[in-house]
Amino acid sequence: MFFSKKAVMPEASSALPGRTQPIPTAETHFTLKRPLAGPYPEGIETAVFGLGCFWGAERKFWQLSEGIWITAVGYAAGFTPNPTYEEVCSGQTGHNEVVLVAFDPAKISYDALLKTFWESHDPTQGMRQGNDIGTQYRSGLYVSSPAQRLAAESSRRAYDTVLKAKGFDAVTTEIVDAGPFYFAESYHQQYLAKNPHGYCGLGGTGVSCPIGLAAAQ
Repeated sequence: MFFSKKAVMPEASSALPGRTQPIPTAETHFTLKRPLAGPYPEGIETAVFGLGCFWGAERKFWQLSEGIWITAVGYAAGFTPNPTYEEVCSGQTGHNEVVLVAFDPAKISYDALLKTFWESHDPTQGMRQGNDIGTQYRSGLYVSSPAQRLAAESSRRAYDTVLKAKGFDAVTTEIVDAGPFYFAESYHQQYLAKNPHGYCGLGGTGVSCPIGLAAAQ
């Protein structure tokens, strides 16, 4: 019963009230040594991804290295302003555990980030990722421009086709406009760089798909 409640999105009217001020977080990226919250240089774009426990998800993106200005973990796509980790884990904020990626599109494309997103988790599981169960572990793409939305939707169609052909269920990834991004607490930022043997719940499907296939779907 407890797990089933955590896997159902709350109504906005019943979500936790949150707070008016942001919760404290780290000032700099642990590995990239840049200001976590910016300001970012001119030309840097941002993208937000939800693919399960954000510890392992963030590492997938900072390890791309070339073109990545900053990564950060936080909470998005919910109702509660400035939530804490404990509140998100209660299932009563509606938020997802997400990764913010600030990137240089002249060095790495949004399509390349999408490829990492799709190949790093199983996007067919609904409100879970492996043994991690709850609304905060859902697969999601949170887009900040019409171009990002078009690319996200095209790639979802392409991966859905490929995964179904491999015997997987339908893709459950949500694609919604990026709302507020709330930075998670300091100890969550770059967690697996600070704790190399820490928990990472990402498994992936083992299925790859050229993003270029999206244009044909």
